[in-house]
Amino acid sequence: MKILMVLESEFPPDDRVEKEALSLINDGHQVAIACYTFKKPVSAQNYRGIIIFRKYIPRLIYKSSVGALRFPVYFRYWSRYLKQVIKENSFDTLHIHDLPLAKTGFRMSHQFRIKLVIDLHENYPASLRTTTHTQKKLLGRILHSDRQWRRYEKKYVQKTDLLITVVEEMKQRIVKLGADAGKIVVLENTPLLNEYDPPENKPSPDFITLFYAGGINIYRGLQIVIDGMALLIPGIPNLRLWIIGKGSYEQDLRRQIQKKGLNEHVTFFGWKPLKEISALLAQSDIALIPHLKSEQTDCSSPNKIYQYALANKPIVCSNCNSLERLINEWNNGIVYIHDSPDDFSKKVGDLIKSDKFRQMGLNGKMHIVNKYNWNNSVRSLLTAYKNLQMNI
Repeated sequence: MKILMVLESEFPPDDRVEKEALSLINDGHQVAIACYTFKKPVSAQNYRGIIIFRKYIPRLIYKSSVGALRFPVYFRYWSRYLKQVIKENSFDTLHIHDLPLAKTGFRMSHQFRIKLVIDLHENYPASLRTTTHTQKKLLGRILHSDRQWRRYEKKYVQKTDLLITVVEEMKQRIVKLGADAGKIVVLENTPLLNEYDPPENKPSPDFITLFYAGGINIYRGLQIVIDGMALLIPGIPNLRLWIIGKGSYEQDLRRQIQKKGLNEHVTFFGWKPLKEISALLAQSDIALIPHLKSEQTDCSSPNKIYQYALANKPIVCSNCNSLERLINEWNNGIVYIHDSPDDFSKKVGDLIKSDKFRQMGLNGKMHIVNKYNWNNSVRSLLTAYKNLQMNI
């Protein structure tokens, strides 16, 4: 099949999209990606066998995406772009990454009589409710409508030939919206085993190091971790926290750390390349996923849960549904109540004092190697595409 993937970002990089595209190519399909770029001049590219079409997007049109359901300038941009690409290249399948362009994809699939795949990376309506540009920016607050996006999602998950979700909890949510369960496949954000090169670094015997990597906003829950650490330090004075990443909430956390007297126990590293992140993770004892529990995080599949497990690290996570299910299945960590510093401190303290976390890391890696890796996960996608091909 000739597949055109549509991605609302610059490409590369996008780990999930790249893995999907390369897996489909290895299975005998041809894959192209239509994406936008902020750079000029615009050029096409062959990237690892993936043909990339790029179109320049003005900043104003890019920013209008949040209000596309009210002012469809953004949709018109993509419609003109995709019509041109499809007319000039002739595709069998249109594979839309994430919800916003579902409507455009549906119209293109009907106009050109090709199959439509919608790949939901997240609960998009719920995600919009927690982003800075819809909650704190005046224009975003004016243009964004949660009710419209939820109606939009419900409509278009019922109009696709194939629907891809990142986790079982997301699939069940979509089925409740009226989507055909038989057209949904779950493709988790699992890692490629052959691309993992474990660093030689080891944790320091002088410290117990907690590790967090990712964005820094109020919904990531690091404020709960810091309050919990303040309760732990008197009994575990060699406890420290490493934070890798950046975000709008960093200064709030720094003020909280100062107020709690934890400056000597918390280090911010900023953004780091993947190789440096892996090295810091290898030097840590326990990895954290402290997301606040919400409609979005209950149905999420963060890459880091698989990466932490593959790196042999025990995981301490909040009680978001999809995360809790995996930690309980793998027996490679503990789960605490997402907004409770008391529960965090008690669970982490018990874990450290029992020394169980070292064995727990091995449990997690075993499950990644045996089951939760990309070679196993991608089979559902490849099978679904074979079924699509038979029905062309």
